[in-house]
Amino acid sequence: MRFNKNYFKIFVLILLIEVCIATFLKSGFIRHTFGDFLVVIMLYCFIKSFINLKPLLAAWIVLIFATGIEIGQFFNVLDRFDLRANPLANLVLGNTFSYSDLIAYTLGIITVIIVENKFSKRPE
Repeated sequence: MRFNKNYFKIFVLILLIEVCIATFLKSGFIRHTFGDFLVVIMLYCFIKSFINLKPLLAAWIVLIFATGIEIGQFFNVLDRFDLRANPLANLVLGNTFSYSDLIAYTLGIITVIIVENKFSKRPE
């Protein structure tokens, strides 16, 4: 474990963007798709801020986590655990399943992998 301030700065920046999206946009592509694209990048940066994992492993962990949350939405986890009225549970677990969310998560992680590969290359 080690603290990486660069990943943490990116995490905080994306978190602020996500808060703005959630606060000011109530519908549309940015709210429903781009926000999901960004959230996996944000989670990746959060993990990499504190744990020195290989990029591919961290990316898989985030994608599996995000997909698990989405599958929970498919199976109505909030209702099954009587959490529908809990605002924090709604925020963290979400409340509606969408295949497009899964695509956005995957594209976000692919973007992370591409960026990591580009910036981790050493000059020859």
